[in-house]
Amino acid sequence: MVLRIALIQLKIDRSKEKTLKNAVDLIRIAKKEKDATVVVLPESFNCPYSEKNFQAAAEEIPLGPTSQALSKAARDFGVYIVGGSIIETCCGKLYNTCTVWKPDGELLARHRKVHLRDVNVPGKLVVNESQVFTQGDCYTTFFVGETKIGLGVCWDMRFPEFAAVYRQMGCDLLIYPTVSDEFTGELHWELLARARAVDNQMFVAFCSPARDSHAELVCHGHSLVVDPWGRVLQKGTEFQEIIVTDLMLESLPEAREQIPVLKQKRDDLYELVRKK
Repeated sequence: MVLRIALIQLKIDRSKEKTLKNAVDLIRIAKKEKDATVVVLPESFNCPYSEKNFQAAAEEIPLGPTSQALSKAARDFGVYIVGGSIIETCCGKLYNTCTVWKPDGELLARHRKVHLRDVNVPGKLVVNESQVFTQGDCYTTFFVGETKIGLGVCWDMRFPEFAAVYRQMGCDLLIYPTVSDEFTGELHWELLARARAVDNQMFVAFCSPARDSHAELVCHGHSLVVDPWGRVLQKGTEFQEIIVTDLMLESLPEAREQIPVLKQKRDDLYELVRKK
C-alpha cells in the first residue's frame, strides 16, 4: 500500500484572511494536481508565531473561521487535512492545537500540544510558551484507511518516550506540524526527525512554515519526511512549496523484521509505561 502525503510549507501573512485563502489554494493543488491523500499544514499556520499575536488570533474549535475553512476545504476537495496548529481558546485558556479533518468535512481528531517550548539560549532564542498556553494531556491518533497515524505539535518531537508510546499503540506514521527556529533547526531538525523514525521504525513527517526573514521568530523551513530506516525521502527548501512523498507502507514490516529491536528490548531492565 502507498500513502501519498503532501506537506504545505506555507508562507504566513499577517492577514489571517489572506493566509487562509493561500492555504486553501495550496490544499486544492495538493489534492487536485498532486493527488495527495493527506495534506499537512504547519504549526501556527494562520498567524505569525509571536506571543503578541496569539491572543488576537485565538479561535474556538470547530466553530471558528479557520476550522470552518479547513472543514470546507476537506469536503470540497475530498482529502484528509492535518490542520497544522492554531491557537485554540477554550474555557478561558489558550491551547496550541492541531485539528484533523475527514474528506467529508467532519472533525476527526484534535491534538493539544503536550510539551510546551520554554527555551533560553542567550543571544539567540528566548521562547516561553508555558506563560501563554495550557499544555495538552493526551495522545492523539487517527486512521487513514488501515494506516494508524500519531500526532504531535513541534516541541513534542523532542521527547523520545512520547514517540515510543505511539509506536507501542501501533502507529505507522508520526506527523508533527512545527515552527523551528534557524538556530536549533540547523542543529537538530533533521537529526530529530531521523531519530524518531529509526528508533521506532515508523515514517515521520515534520511540516514547517516557509521562512520569513522579517518575522519575530525566523523559521528554519526544510519540511521533510523520513522512512523507517532513517532515510530522508523528501526535504523542502526554505521557501513556500508543497513537498509530496509516497510512503511505501510495505517497507514497515521489512524494517521491523530485519532489525527487530522492539522484540529485543530488555523488560527485565527497563520498560515504557503509558500512564494515560
